[in-house]
Amino acid sequence: MSQLKKDKVPQHIAIIMDGNGRWAKQQGEDRIFGHHEGVNSVREIVEAAAEVGVKYLTLYAFSTENWNRPKEEVDALMELLVATISLETPQLNKNGVKLEAIGNLKSLPESCYNELQASINTTKNNTRLTLILALSYSSKWEITNSVKEIATQVAAGKLNPNNITEETISSFLCTTKYPDPELMIRTSGEHRISNFLLWQLAYAEFYFTDKLWPDFRKDDFYEAINAYQSRERRFGKTSEQISQQGK
Repeated sequence: MSQLKKDKVPQHIAIIMDGNGRWAKQQGEDRIFGHHEGVNSVREIVEAAAEVGVKYLTLYAFSTENWNRPKEEVDALMELLVATISLETPQLNKNGVKLEAIGNLKSLPESCYNELQASINTTKNNTRLTLILALSYSSKWEITNSVKEIATQVAAGKLNPNNITEETISSFLCTTKYPDPELMIRTSGEHRISNFLLWQLAYAEFYFTDKLWPDFRKDDFYEAINAYQSRERRFGKTSEQISQQGK
């Protein structure tokens, strides 16, 4: 952590928390055991993000595709979600963390949805860090919904197609309140983004680690930020142009 440049900490970090099932298998346990252990990593990374000054942390907690997993695993995940949110809300409040969520939240079981909304309401005035859970979320679902809404506005005569810009599209996405992530971290050695924030990650730096999510801790998080800080972000420009801007 001491090596990090405090003035170059990403404002928004997104994480694909992958590897719970494989971690559990390595321990000779079932997949649900891995998900339970993964909660410890979530707790530690949220604390680390707040400590280094990250303002937004988005965690890919449950994708729309995850509904296709075995029913017993999905049911256990939903129970774990309710229990975790209920248990962690006081600590989030104490640490100044605001909880929010993106995705097709109405598709969640009623108990999950209600517990989530209660925690969101309890933490709504916190300003140190915004923790965004992507739940029943996929980027294709999000973009499809935004296109439908834009088309509805056009059909109603409220929006001129010629006036549609990148900013227009962004304003119809789930993430319209947040800046785009500068850094995306994925654990478990997989090198893909799995239908996660496809629009928003256009200029993000990607960091992949072989660590499985239950083994991912603060030092690993700091290492990812350190790697980000060592990269040159050009946004389509040349290195020479970036150097001139810095003078």
